[in-house]
Amino acid sequence: MTDLIRRWARDLRDSDKPAYRAIADLIAADIQGGRLAALQRLPPLRELAQSLALNYTTVARGYAEAQRRGLVDAKAGMGTFIRAAAPPPVSRSGIAGSLAEMTMNLPPEPRDVDLLERMREGLVHLHVGMDPYALLRYQEFGGAVADREAGSRWLAARLPGLTADRVLVCPGVQSVLLALLSTLARPGDVVCCEALTYPGTKGIATQLGIRLEPLAVDADGIDPDAFETACREHAPKALYLNPTLLNPTTATLSRLRRDAVVAIARRHNVPIVEDDAYGLLPTQSPPPLASLAPELTFYVTGMAKHVGAGLRIAYLVSPDARQSIRLAATLRTMTVMASPLSLALATRWIEDGTADTALDAIRHESVSRQRLAARLLPADAVQTHPEAFHLWLSLPAPWHRLEFSSHLRGLGVGVVGSDAFAAGPVVPEAVRVCLGGVADFDGCRRALELIADTLAHEPAVVSTAM
Repeated sequence: MTDLIRRWARDLRDSDKPAYRAIADLIAADIQGGRLAALQRLPPLRELAQSLALNYTTVARGYAEAQRRGLVDAKAGMGTFIRAAAPPPVSRSGIAGSLAEMTMNLPPEPRDVDLLERMREGLVHLHVGMDPYALLRYQEFGGAVADREAGSRWLAARLPGLTADRVLVCPGVQSVLLALLSTLARPGDVVCCEALTYPGTKGIATQLGIRLEPLAVDADGIDPDAFETACREHAPKALYLNPTLLNPTTATLSRLRRDAVVAIARRHNVPIVEDDAYGLLPTQSPPPLASLAPELTFYVTGMAKHVGAGLRIAYLVSPDARQSIRLAATLRTMTVMASPLSLALATRWIEDGTADTALDAIRHESVSRQRLAARLLPADAVQTHPEAFHLWLSLPAPWHRLEFSSHLRGLGVGVVGSDAFAAGPVVPEAVRVCLGGVADFDGCRRALELIADTLAHEPAVVSTAM
């Protein structure tokens, strides 16, 4: 390894490229030349930085660039290793791998080496700084006091004055929605929701035998008059809303409509389930329904859309202690508890500021990708928000949503047709495009270029060109 470092130092002096790119190029050349073997460990970051007379951040960026290219893998607490397998092939669409994943709605990976290192430190702390048996035992359901306090601090930006005794820590938003709907409604009951809504809620309603009553929705959220009519005609057991950056359309319920919806819910005594999964992303948004009608609203959000999809930790705020106890019993029956490993990591990242830093970085990367989408896609076809990481794409005639999705899949790009979100019989010709699913920015650009090119031609033309 000493010879390798000596050679890298020489080549870096002779290179006119940015040092971090040159490091990734050197790793690639040494793999190609057989000088670095699969699973071989690379020098630690600080040691290499000192040997090459570079700063730590530059070397960390070099390793991150090599990882982005598929040359190396980083293992928390162990180091960086040459990948065991060759990098994924480039498809004819120019996108690495067989599919540009724009179907799953997950946050984009920020291009921030310092954040990546900070997150690794959190993982290392779990690895070396905690008693493993403590993480392998059953935990107090709803989270220990420290976990609930961390959750209340995390939500303080949305719910000022929130105290830990109103917070339950749960294993993901989906489990909370299942518990809430099974508690509030019975088979055959009606629950109101946006006409285009989160597919997970549709699935839960089907499993529970609950009938969803779709409410007309536009760029300002649901129509309060439609909610009033539904209350009179169907006596719904609950109103489910994703009022901030609605999945799929990114619509945000305006303050005026929030006030109207709250007034109607109070008048008809309808509980509100506020799924605020994306609520922390916008730097400015109307106050949560839970702050306008705390006595009626079950508020839920989590880490999956604000830090990373694999961090399945959610926070549930109930209207009062009695209902919190009731829900805790239901959730305990369904899920037992949140994963102690995930919860320990979430609490640590909230306490040391990593969660806020990650949220800022995700927001910044989302803005960059939205600007890219705005540059490449026709403005009159797109509904989105500059700080969201998904967009709603209306299709021009004669494109059909299924035909459009199928054609893109053939090009190596996955999007989701509107059927997945429609809670009623009206299904618009549109697709949801997730900008965070493609890990790297260039891959996102290439996928959007393919989408734009497909939009520019009619189905018969693109079929003939294949």
